[in-house]
Amino acid sequence: MAISFDKALGLAQHTVGIRSQRAELIASNIINADTPHYKARDLDFASAMRNAKSSLNTSMARTNDKHFNLNASVSDGIGYRVPNQPDTGDGNTVDVQVERNLYMQNSLEYQSSLQFLGGRFKGLRLAIKGA
Repeated sequence: MAISFDKALGLAQHTVGIRSQRAELIASNIINADTPHYKARDLDFASAMRNAKSSLNTSMARTNDKHFNLNASVSDGIGYRVPNQPDTGDGNTVDVQVERNLYMQNSLEYQSSLQFLGGRFKGLRLAIKGA
């Protein structure tokens, strides 16, 4: 009998990828802090998780051209951040201190997601090997 990792791991496998993508966006914001007219971007974690959950649950096939394409309406959850401070004159919306704090918070959440996923794999290994 084959193991379905999608069923065994659930949404836990997607959290690591979403956290990694968010880390890349925040790092990009920090790198471009001095770039004129750069707009800070972020990923809405809740929206990305809803999209991951809907992609797991949508196993319906389009049998007619008049049916809705469920996968086409799913967005990635990336958007521009509303700045906390007024424009400094160069059009850049990056606040480096906010970005650093968000990066650290995301890093901790990434580590906890990895630990949770590792626990899931440990449980699967125990189920396969037995006591």
